[in-house]
Amino acid sequence: MKRLLTIELQKLWKNRSSKVLIIAYFVLLSFIALIASIKFEFGAFKLHIAEQGIFNFPYIWHFNTYIAAILKLFLAIVIVSMMANEYSYGTLKQNLIDGLSKKEFIQSKFLTVVLFAFGSTVFIFIMSLILGYSFSSYNEIGIVFSDLEYLLAYFVKLTAFFSFCLFLGILVKRSAFALGFLFVWNIFEWFVIGITRWKISVGTNLYEKIGMFLPLESMSNLIKEPFTRLSVIKSAGEMIGGEKFIKDYDVHWYSILIVLIWTSIFIFLSFKILQKRDL
Repeated sequence: MKRLLTIELQKLWKNRSSKVLIIAYFVLLSFIALIASIKFEFGAFKLHIAEQGIFNFPYIWHFNTYIAAILKLFLAIVIVSMMANEYSYGTLKQNLIDGLSKKEFIQSKFLTVVLFAFGSTVFIFIMSLILGYSFSSYNEIGIVFSDLEYLLAYFVKLTAFFSFCLFLGILVKRSAFALGFLFVWNIFEWFVIGITRWKISVGTNLYEKIGMFLPLESMSNLIKEPFTRLSVIKSAGEMIGGEKFIKDYDVHWYSILIVLIWTSIFIFLSFKILQKRDL
């Protein structure tokens, strides 16, 4: 396992574009901390974002993982390019000639995917602790380490998304086309959900149940938007709508299971494509 991971990391670190994207990704993740410095002043009205509770424990776990997940496209480009370079530079064929099996090749790629997801999760964990202890009104241990399931959901979400990108990179061979396919597939899922909601599930939530089983939508459902959890947003919504706002923000075991199944499917299909393809 260590040998396979070392091979992949050497390839990535020797590629200048991949190195720049990886560094840029973690730099951008750290920019979440800059939200604390945002202040709005309109005459007598003053708003300091950090004072609205976004860095309070345990809410910070939800907020930071949701914001960080938006930036996952940077590493997605690295994953897709990683596979495209294998075909372009002939390193895939060379690795197989040198004795690496196709199964080991897929394992090495998947280990890299897991490493990226794990590294990002640890980074968010440490940064959230620092921001939380700096700004949170609640510092009791029981509160600080509650809602950590959002970190698990974040790790699973990134692993699944990067596995999907790995599958597309193997399937399409060209990074630009693979990313284009990712974009088109995302639109396709929106279309399916939209049509279902409009034509079929009027007055029901059938579209939500269908979305639960679509790959990208199921990943998205792991961490729902956190903004309406804020008391200031919730109060404003209730004043405008006149009704109490109720939404399920929890991370459910069945949502994680669905995403893990998709991850297994992507890796299995990646291996099958590589196994049947004449290199």
